[in-house]
Amino acid sequence: MSKKESIGEKALLLWNGLSRYPGGKWLFSRLAGWMIPYTGSMRPVVMHIEPGYAVVHLPDRRRVRNHLRSIHAIALANLAEFTTGLATLTGAPSDSRAILIELQINYHKKARGTLRSECRSTPPTTSDEQELPVQASIYDESGECVATGTATWLVGPVSTARTKQ
Repeated sequence: MSKKESIGEKALLLWNGLSRYPGGKWLFSRLAGWMIPYTGSMRPVVMHIEPGYAVVHLPDRRRVRNHLRSIHAIALANLAEFTTGLATLTGAPSDSRAILIELQINYHKKARGTLRSECRSTPPTTSDEQELPVQASIYDESGECVATGTATWLVGPVSTARTKQ
């Protein structure tokens, strides 16, 4: 009998299978964007994932800009959420699930150019219900931190009785 993988484990398996090939990171990023449509609309590019660590780039393009010719505040928040989720959920136990319950973001300066979001976290070791705050830092091309986001994930056991919605 094979164990059922969590969404994070499935993502990590897919990443490990695709990322080593030319175009694999791009393909993984498109698939993740298809699974998470709102995040996918920004077209982030996943550069690295391992349990407890993720790096995601956000190219500067019109679709993520505001009227001040910088990256929109909500695009930065979404980038932080996505990065913390990848870092945390890829290391979570297979019998767990997570949902975002809080997102805080601090903006340090206008964000322009391709951005790099980086997160180091300690994934949960059990599926016991717990709140897990995880921080991502977002840097511009010069290496300056333009924003810091903290996502609080509610991690808990997968319900045995799933309902269709």
